[in-house]
Amino acid sequence: MSKKIAFFDTKPYDEKSFTAVNASFGFEITYFDVHLNSKSVELSAGFDGVCAFVNDDLNKDVIDHLIEHKVGVIGLRSAGYNNVDFKSAYGKIHVLRVPAYSPYAVAEHAVALMMSLNRKTHKAYHRTRDGNFSINGLMGFDMYQKTAGVIGTGKIGKCLISILKGFGMRVLAYDLFPDPGYAKQAGIEYLPLDEIYKNSDIISLHCPLTKETTHMINEKTIGIMKDKIMIINTGRGKLIETRSLIEGLKSGKILAAGLDVYEEESEYFFEDKSEEMITDDILARLLTFPNVLVTSHQGFFTAEACHNIAETTLNNFKDFFDGEYLKNEICYHCDKLCLKKQKKRCF
Repeated sequence: MSKKIAFFDTKPYDEKSFTAVNASFGFEITYFDVHLNSKSVELSAGFDGVCAFVNDDLNKDVIDHLIEHKVGVIGLRSAGYNNVDFKSAYGKIHVLRVPAYSPYAVAEHAVALMMSLNRKTHKAYHRTRDGNFSINGLMGFDMYQKTAGVIGTGKIGKCLISILKGFGMRVLAYDLFPDPGYAKQAGIEYLPLDEIYKNSDIISLHCPLTKETTHMINEKTIGIMKDKIMIINTGRGKLIETRSLIEGLKSGKILAAGLDVYEEESEYFFEDKSEEMITDDILARLLTFPNVLVTSHQGFFTAEACHNIAETTLNNFKDFFDGEYLKNEICYHCDKLCLKKQKKRCF
């Protein structure tokens, strides 16, 4: 008998990609458009697994109910997992994720934000649509020989570095675990964070959200940065303290900001709120700046990435139900990456 999986926070594109890939897996999938939270968790009764996305709330109450319903596995169709209460999940339910889907997609979107803000193509588009062909106020700068600071040199960071080097930029990098061999091969330099802040014309964030990285961009660190800095964030919203970002924009210290993520995005991102007032005053303020470009967490959103997400997610479920080694399991006890060097589970 095929295993039953409940998908939460499902959009039409999710259903399309997962239905296509599931043809070779044969799971019985039920798609729900509601977020998984304390109000909707009762829908999980009778399912063997649940699939959640970044704005689902896997708190203690939700996890306890999933366990009560004998759900054995949570499959996150995302790389991020800061919406999961691992202390409640540890030893009781398995949590799997998609660690990588298309680093090119996110890196290319980061560059799209940079180029749009630099050359002001988003403003030029609206001007010409209105019959205004003036180029006053649209001046940008050459990317060539400018300095980019890339924070986080995982797969996405390395893809971005490759693109920026193609522009002829100098690239400085920071990572908790520097890769000297890669640095030599790529022609980049690893430096401490303060040096990245002081010397970069553009800073792009590609690191995970941890206790140490939460609000790493704040009033103090913005103060260290060069005047007229451009900040790009396609990583996690809470890497930036938004109030400090707004102050930096108001003062002119920050030239421009490109944000594909926002620290309080769960109520808005991925949803159509065009008929409603934005009641988040900070987000509303951000959207008033002509030098701020906000996209709705779409960095991952390419055909290739959606296919890879579906394939990896369903493979994760298959490995769990077949009793195989769970290479993409997250474990709070084992520093959130469950014994990744040992082919055994810690529970």
